[in-house]
Amino acid sequence: MCLPMLDLGWHDITVQDTNGCLDATIRAFVINYPRFFTPNGDQQNDTWNIFSLREVNPNAKIYIFDRYGKFIKQISPMGVGWDGTFNGEALPSTDYWFTVEYEENGESKIFKAHFSLKR
Repeated sequence: MCLPMLDLGWHDITVQDTNGCLDATIRAFVINYPRFFTPNGDQQNDTWNIFSLREVNPNAKIYIFDRYGKFIKQISPMGVGWDGTFNGEALPSTDYWFTVEYEENGESKIFKAHFSLKR
């Protein structure tokens, strides 16, 4: 079964057991992020950021790491994003990992995932 992509923000999820007897509803926060970016100077996907967090969590902190866990860059959803460089040098096409530190209902949370840099 293929599930549709959910919009950023809060969603109520209702779960029902196989007998149809018990319902449970939880509230979940969905973070959508770009799965890739192409910093080639064409003005399309030249930087990577989670701009959609600007509206719902502008103070979130985004940390980017290479595949070996080396810290590359800290960005903010309010900034321009990451341009695919480290100390002025272009990094190679590969997957990069990130963590997002954000607030949910007054509680600190961390979200982790990865994206691709394509040159």
